[in-house]
Parts: sequence; C-alpha cells; structure tokens
Amino acid sequence: MEKFKSIAIIILLIAGFLSVINPAFAENPMRITMEENVVSAHTGSHVLMRYNYENVPFKPCVPELFSPKGVNVLRDAPADHLHHHALMYAIAVDGVNFWEEQQAPGRQAHRSFSNLRIDKQGNVPSASFMEQLNWVNPRNQELMLKERRTIKVCQPDDFKATILSWQSHFGVPSGKESVTLSGSHYFGLGMRFVESMDTGGQFRNSEGIIGEVVRGDERIVRADWCAYTAKANGKIVTVAMFGHPDNLRHPTQWFTMTKSFAYLSATLNLYREPLKVLSSKPLELSYGVAVWDNRVENEQIEKAYKWWVNSK
Repeated sequence: MEKFKSIAIIILLIAGFLSVINPAFAENPMRITMEENVVSAHTGSHVLMRYNYENVPFKPCVPELFSPKGVNVLRDAPADHLHHHALMYAIAVDGVNFWEEQQAPGRQAHRSFSNLRIDKQGNVPSASFMEQLNWVNPRNQELMLKERRTIKVCQPDDFKATILSWQSHFGVPSGKESVTLSGSHYFGLGMRFVESMDTGGQFRNSEGIIGEVVRGDERIVRADWCAYTAKANGKIVTVAMFGHPDNLRHPTQWFTMTKSFAYLSATLNLYREPLKVLSSKPLELSYGVAVWDNRVENEQIEKAYKWWVNSK
C-alpha cells in the first residue's frame, strides 16, 4: 500500500510543478491518484474518471466517467448482465471468450503500470497512464494475447466535455505466429450506462442513418462516431464514442440497442470477419469517449471528434 501512496504523492508534486511553470495547468489542474485497486483522474476537487485494475472479476475497466458537471454515466456489473463492466474492452481470442463471464471465460490480468503523468492532449491538460495486461486462458493459464493499454482523460474548454481516450496495442505472445480474434456482433469496446439512461434515450451517428437491424431493436452501423442522449439520474447528458481513422476496418462498426437496456459498442465486425493478428504485425486501436451535460448538436460532436483525431 505504501508504494501506491508514494506514487500518488509524486504525481501530485509533478502537477504542482507544472501549474507553476505553465498557467494552463493552474487554470485546469489535473492529477492522478493511485490506490490499491483503483486509479483516478481529477481536475481540481472533481473526479473525472476511475479505473479498476485489481480486485476485478475478469477484466480491468472504467467503472465511472463523469461529465463536466459531475454526472456519472457508467454502470458496472448490473444484475441483469454481471459481465457488463461499465466501459470495457473484450473479444474472443482463438476461441476463448473474454466477454461473457461463464463457462471458463478468459481473464485480462493486470501486470504493471507505467507513464502515470500529467501532460497535454493537443493544448489541453490531461492525465494519463499506460497498463500492461496479459489475456489468459483460465483452463491452462496459457498466454493468449498481450496488451499495452493507454488511458488518457481531459476536459477541453472549447467543447465543454470530458474526453477519454482508450488506446490498445495487441501483440502475439512469443512462440506463436498468430492469433485469431472473433466474437459476437457486440464484442469490442462496450459501454453500459447508468440505469436511468436505459429508457427514453436516442442514438445518432455521423452518417445520419439507422443502420442494419440485427435482432429486435439492435442495430449495426458504420460511422466515424456514434452518440447517445438520455437522462442520467434526471439530468440530460450526451455520450459519444469516436473511432480513429487509423484503426483497422475504419469506419468503426457500431453496435447499439435500447431494449431492454441501452448499450453502445465499438466493434471490428468480428462475427462476420474474424481477424488474424500476426506476430510481425501487432494490432493498434484507438477510441474516444466524450461526455457532455445536456443535449449537444451533431456539429458540436463533429468538432470534438476532429479535435480528438488531430490531438491523438
């Protein structure tokens, strides 16, 4: 526990130093705190994001993400789907399921953190960290996939939004030539909203189309971004997910549903096109999540998306 306290103190000192040499940091002070199971990003006295990396059932995740006015939009492990861990990334690797948590599911094991820092995204102060994870087959403890995950969060004044960046670098373990990624039509970077957002919400996307019906009201649509507006505990919020143009199979294929709960996921269309990742060519993916208070127009979302792409 002492090492976590030491890391937190060092980061706070760095943030204080930056506020002295750069007025931008003083106006929007960012800091990171690290506890035994959780990393949190803050601006001033407000929490922007929490990240659970230890004492989690099967996968590290972002259980809470807050709007600029402090409204949380995420829900972790609801009773109807305990394996929905707020904002999480999961797929199947060589047939091992890392999404659903039953019948010997795969486990994303936290290994280490590095580069916990107060920095800039574009010209905006940001807090970020890098995590090393092993994707493990629980049946024989075989290493299936290696991941280097980078999480960054900021609050650009120009957009009045909290913007989180999620970057994953996937590599094939030594001794293997390749791994094959697959899964259902919703596998990818998935987001489960707070319960009050399950009803009365509206999805939209950069293409302005409904998309293909999968089953019931489930849709899949290819677009640069996909957004959802609903009431989070009585307060209207808009949440948008971005897919970077450099991602494989861009534009992103989005999965959406509103019954019997709301869900949004950035996918690689793995259920129709399994993807072979070669040891000589790691897979890099970059996604963003933006949260606004109130409903925002498409033009505002588009501007934030372009800023995020250019500031990566």
